[in-house]
Amino acid sequence: MASPFPKTPAESSTRRIRSGIELKSFRNDQGIILPGDDVANTLITSALPYVNNAPHLGNIIGSTLSADVFARYSRQRNNRTLYICGTDEYGTTTEVMAAKEGVSPQELCDKYHKIHADSYEWFEIGFDHFGRTSTPKQTEICQDIFLKLYNNGWLEEHENQQLYCEKDKRFLADRYVEGTCPKCNYDGARGDQCEYCSVTYESPLELVNPRCSACGARPETRTTAHLHIKLAELQPQIEAFVQKASSEGTWSANGKAFTDGWLRGGLQSRGMTRDLEWGVRLPKELGPKWENKVMYVWFDAPIGYPSITANYTDEWKQWWRNPENVKLYQFMGKDNVPFHTVLFPGYLLGSGDSWTMLNSISTTEYLQYEGTKFSKSKNVGVFGINARESGVPASVWRYYLLMNRPETNDSEFTWDNFVALANAELLNNLGNFVNRILKFAIAKFDGTVPDPKDGAFDGSQPYEFATEDSEFVSDVNKLLATYNDQLSHQKIRGGLQTLLAVTGRGNQFIQDNRLDNTLLEQNPKRCAEVVLVALNLIYVVAALTHPYMPSTSDSILEQLDAIPRAIPDEFSIDLLPGHKLGQAKHLFSRIDPKNVAVWRAKYGGDAAKEVAGAAAAGAGGDKPLSKKQQEKLKKEARKAAEAAAAARPRSDEERALEDMIKSQGDKIRRIKQGKSEEGDRPVEDEVASLKALKEELDALTKSLAGVAI
Repeated sequence: MASPFPKTPAESSTRRIRSGIELKSFRNDQGIILPGDDVANTLITSALPYVNNAPHLGNIIGSTLSADVFARYSRQRNNRTLYICGTDEYGTTTEVMAAKEGVSPQELCDKYHKIHADSYEWFEIGFDHFGRTSTPKQTEICQDIFLKLYNNGWLEEHENQQLYCEKDKRFLADRYVEGTCPKCNYDGARGDQCEYCSVTYESPLELVNPRCSACGARPETRTTAHLHIKLAELQPQIEAFVQKASSEGTWSANGKAFTDGWLRGGLQSRGMTRDLEWGVRLPKELGPKWENKVMYVWFDAPIGYPSITANYTDEWKQWWRNPENVKLYQFMGKDNVPFHTVLFPGYLLGSGDSWTMLNSISTTEYLQYEGTKFSKSKNVGVFGINARESGVPASVWRYYLLMNRPETNDSEFTWDNFVALANAELLNNLGNFVNRILKFAIAKFDGTVPDPKDGAFDGSQPYEFATEDSEFVSDVNKLLATYNDQLSHQKIRGGLQTLLAVTGRGNQFIQDNRLDNTLLEQNPKRCAEVVLVALNLIYVVAALTHPYMPSTSDSILEQLDAIPRAIPDEFSIDLLPGHKLGQAKHLFSRIDPKNVAVWRAKYGGDAAKEVAGAAAAGAGGDKPLSKKQQEKLKKEARKAAEAAAAARPRSDEERALEDMIKSQGDKIRRIKQGKSEEGDRPVEDEVASLKALKEELDALTKSLAGVAI
């Protein structure tokens, strides 16, 4: 697992660094971080990635990488910080995919858990613990909450018709049913959609001659019971929570909008159980009627946060049952918002226990890939292992994704922009500033921090800056204040822009003072003063860089031969005169723009390969694609991705939402015809509820189709 902390250079007898700026360690003798009363206690989670596929760039920026930046920043501010994540492993999709691969669900989860862990490790995402939901702790905590909801009267029984395979002794989810399409007579249609004519069904019961896809037996129709949570009755408590949390914490605009949309439409009873094998079993205390049911995947998934923490430490309740002393920050794509701001809080509130509840939520829009969607099946887009194969360091990938984080609108990954920003902003701004000063100090001051005060400054008192440097110091302090404000409010992209503004101001400082051999010869004291100030700005930059590019920060510290430091509120001289520097080296290397055509062809799907191949054949293989060819590539890749999404079978959750949408639409039409019934709300409220259901279905469909979240 990538280290969440900066690397500490080996001990050196030649270090002279002001005390009081170092990072604090909050780990106990067992290496565990627990809350305390001395500083802020920050609990951070990123949406648990579903286990059945490799993460792509959109997944990474949408949750894990964004949360990692905030977690690293929090540690650099000397807060007690715990960052928890893991793979979400239960549900129908895992069962179906495991059957396709001829392995057990547990074996499938083991395989993809490692793929996820390896990808995040390479991206230097520093979880304090990366776990999974298929654990005994998950079962224990889920069953405890479920039973309390049941005993507190928040669950009710519903019945519906479903196909049952007598041979396999199980109810069949739509993906386990095949039959003849009633529209085109194709014998091989699945329970939710005909892949031949693309018609969708409201229920697998519509198929002619349905059969179990696992064994081929003809299923029968049976009534099955499920437990639903009474969200309508819980809504007042949920609304009170949302009002308090969103007023005290920081909520992204789309996070608040999605939540308000659900609440405004009025919450509906929602099924919390499923007829599956692979899932968390219901508590035995509910009786034999429920012994073959498992929990709805969106019931157990968010409970994965406390259960993964429980696998990290037996003292997990100090984090999750400590609302007075712990603040919870959650990061995710916008599709997952209502499950974290409405459903998860509803479970916790209904349990009657005192839980640490969401304080701040940071969400993203979609990251597109070269004008289309990421698609693993079509080889469209960059996935975790692809970034490693490119040969470009993780710091550069992190920088680009974070600079293009889709915070308020969709953003797009393009290879041209990737190379251009890496070469211009990283190499020429940040890299140039650090390398230029270090090389000068090593060459002209024998690798030692110079002393313009002739021994009068030893770090025991604040450094008195020269009058001509007052404006520079003021500018840096303003930028530091902006950076800290942005990061503390999870404005991740803005903080990175401010970091570059700091190094840009450093470059300007060097230019304004004409730092060169002439200054050294004509005014050695002023030259020493400029180098002292610039080296200390580099020391601050190392701290500011750590949340975004940990390896780059480590390299700067190594070149300074300095210890990791806290992010300050104000600029000061902390690298003292007489401190011996390390060896200078380049932070970044130039990326050859010729790589763009190669990468675009490799990760643009089959259509991209064909277009790139034609272009290479016509141009001798050494010229980049023309704009016309690029547009054709994007168009073909977009068509391929959309076709794949359209052909995808519908999930149980999608079908359930479609049924609710149809029922809600019928109700609205009835009300508009003047046929209101007892219990009907005003038509505008019912319309709002319909809109919320459609938004939920759209978000779920995009997520399952492979759109970045």
